[in-house]
Order: sequence, then C-alpha cells, then structure tokens
Amino acid sequence: MPDDTTDEAALPPGVGLDVAVDPEGEEFPADERRRVFLRQVADELRGDSSESRQLAAILYRVSDLYDPDEDTSPEEIYLNTRNIMQVKANGGLDR
Repeated sequence: MPDDTTDEAALPPGVGLDVAVDPEGEEFPADERRRVFLRQVADELRGDSSESRQLAAILYRVSDLYDPDEDTSPEEIYLNTRNIMQVKANGGLDR
C-alpha cells in the first residue's frame, strides 16, 4: 500500500494545500502565496495553442479568488469557462 504522507517542504509553494474556505461564508481568504503560485503555473502553461492560452486564463481567473482586490466566485469562473467552451465548440464568435 502506498505511503500517503508527503513532505510539504519538498513541494512547490501552494501544492498540497487544502482550500481554506469558511464553510459558512464560502469566501476565499486573501492568500498571496496561492495567488502567486497559480499565476506562475498559468504563465508556464501559456503557449501558442488556443487551448494552452485558455487553460492559462482559467488558472489566472482561479487565482483571482485569492486576490483581495478581485471580486469573483467559483460559480462565476465556472459559468465563464463553460461559456467559452460552448462558443469554441460552436465554431467561435465569428460563425
């Protein structure tokens, strides 16, 4: 049976962290470490393909959850992402 213990010091910042959401308030507290980590991953993923740019944009949007200057929610991110995927599946905006 695999060992489920992980040395968190060996992981990049942000990896292995539980989402710290108040179950009553459903708000994401400001967390610069997570925000920076997600944006770094987004920057690394961004490439020439539209798919990599879309994934990077989604990650960047998720990082906004941890930015006190941004006003977004998981639901808004989901709906926006779903809309983008539907437009893409239907041939884009210029169909």
